[in-house]
Amino acid sequence: MTWQLSVTGLLIGMLVGLTGMGGGSLMTPILILAFGFKPTLAVGTDILHGAVFKSFGAFRHRRLGTVHARITFWMFLGSAPMSLLGVEVADWLEHRYGNGAESASAKVIGGALVLGGLGFLAKTFVKRGVQPSNAPFLLENRDRAVCVALGASGGFIVGLTSVGSGTFFALVMLLVFPLTAAKIVGTDIFHAAALLWVAGVSHLLHGNVDLGAMAWLLLGSIPGVLVASQLTVRLPDGALRIGLASVLTASGVRLLEVPGYQLIVPVLLVAGGLLALMAELRRLNARPLDSPL
Repeated sequence: MTWQLSVTGLLIGMLVGLTGMGGGSLMTPILILAFGFKPTLAVGTDILHGAVFKSFGAFRHRRLGTVHARITFWMFLGSAPMSLLGVEVADWLEHRYGNGAESASAKVIGGALVLGGLGFLAKTFVKRGVQPSNAPFLLENRDRAVCVALGASGGFIVGLTSVGSGTFFALVMLLVFPLTAAKIVGTDIFHAAALLWVAGVSHLLHGNVDLGAMAWLLLGSIPGVLVASQLTVRLPDGALRIGLASVLTASGVRLLEVPGYQLIVPVLLVAGGLLALMAELRRLNARPLDSPL
């Protein structure tokens, strides 16, 4: 399995570049189910792979101006140390209770992601509450506290469960900060890259990384995330937000492992893409002919 890994990396890289989500929720299960990786090796390989290719995406988003650096800094202040604590707690729970503890945590997170995705989809069409804006967003003390709390809780969950919970960063930012979807994606990728380096190096030192497989994945994921990052700033905010909601829901379904999830996940992703396309066509039809795109 060589070029198959690169194709997988390309698809995951494009998904992450467009939405900032779905990498860990999909890559780790793919490595286990499709390529026969042991769970610990799949998690470690995925995390360090994510740290490398998301760094390319983070750099690209930073140059495109779609990263809120101060939000990233305050989130990382809470997420980095708490992710290490989460790893230690996960290790303790596994030794005490076996793999059942991690499985139960994944199910809880999956349910939250499904509810969050459906709620965000509804929020996309119901224009109430915090609305996105391209205006500069200056953080107040309350916003800094939210960032640190979000980083600490999300970082702990990432360290505890290894997969799927990073999506919460984007979900909470979408709900509480008046940022456009493109800036949410860029900020989420930038923060995720920094956070994954902390966890990835730890996994590497523990021998949980297949460097050969990671290299083949990077051959696809690096160009995928770079190309998709460029597309993000061109996609209309409404269509992109629908895409984000579909990835949230699909990630949750995968973690819940509901009956038939192997079919349901791709169907949800395709349906989300079609719904986003319909929303964009409707926007274009409603646009005056002499107005700019």
